[in-house]
Amino acid sequence: MILTFAAILFALLFIFAGLRKNVFFLFYAVAMIFLAYYMEIHLGIRVHYFGKASLMLFVLCHLPLINLFTFIAYGRDKHCAKKGEWRVPEIQLHTLELMGGTLGAIAGQKIFHHKNKKKSYMATFFATIVIQAGIIVFILRYLKII
Repeated sequence: MILTFAAILFALLFIFAGLRKNVFFLFYAVAMIFLAYYMEIHLGIRVHYFGKASLMLFVLCHLPLINLFTFIAYGRDKHCAKKGEWRVPEIQLHTLELMGGTLGAIAGQKIFHHKNKKKSYMATFFATIVIQAGIIVFILRYLKII
């Protein structure tokens, strides 16, 4: 499972070079590897590499963590905006959203009152949701769930 999680995360870093600069994605990746380690070593959960079960576990771990780190990114960006400090680039927020952090983004927008009035940002946000829906359908078909 650790190998599966690591391979997927490194593939994402290789395919999307911008992720290498996204500190929130890097923290998320470390959390995912740690979670895979904990499940495999301490809980004794063993699955075939890149099998259906390991990919399902990846998705089940991925969604809560990517939403958590997306929410944190929104909070950090709002904090920096108030202080006049370096901000989280919008492309990094959209990337986290696209990777499944939509619920974390919505929560961040509502709780921090952030990025929800900027029309260009919201247009990209809604486009991201449409793309994300397509990705979800692709994954579910690959896993032969639908």
